[in-house]
Amino acid sequence: MARHASTASKAEIAQPQTKRERILRAAIDVFAQSGYFNAKVSEIARAAGVADGTIYLYFDGKEDLLVSIFREYTRNYLQSLERDLANVNRPEERMRITIRHHLQALGRDRSLAIVAQVELRHSLKFMTLLSHQEIADYLNILRKIVEHGQSEGVFRRNLHPQLVAKAVFGILDEMVTSWVLSEKDYALADQADPVADLVLNGLL
Repeated sequence: MARHASTASKAEIAQPQTKRERILRAAIDVFAQSGYFNAKVSEIARAAGVADGTIYLYFDGKEDLLVSIFREYTRNYLQSLERDLANVNRPEERMRITIRHHLQALGRDRSLAIVAQVELRHSLKFMTLLSHQEIADYLNILRKIVEHGQSEGVFRRNLHPQLVAKAVFGILDEMVTSWVLSEKDYALADQADPVADLVLNGLL
């Protein structure tokens, strides 16, 4: 598969500081390269530069690692998004920022995108995680943007805010999946403005 221009080098991605963070980062890279079910704890330990047993000081095993990746990186993502939205009041701009933030965040970390879009979806158990609190919080941010736009008279009032939130999330989710699976060389974040135009203007 071709290397994408938007994939950051190791130096460009924030480097983990603690041993636990190193293990999580190593798990992301190993899961992305070998696949969750084929990956071995010993591979993750080697990639993190720790002994095999050290993994179990922080995590119960592979499943706990995968769940922790999803929950912690989603939580960090939402905190970062809320910081970006903090001083922006216009609903249209808030929606554009949210769309760009999603595509930029996963577009600069291809291994994390693979884990999020592929490895977490191999079983119903892990798929269920996608509807847990973290995704509910994300949908809530989108829903509030829509409601704000409706109250300001910017967005149509006959739209159901939660339906719009789910639709926007679905579009972004598919954009990332297509990027992960594509062999074409393009920057995922470059799709942000066209997607935002589609969401904000709709189909005539």
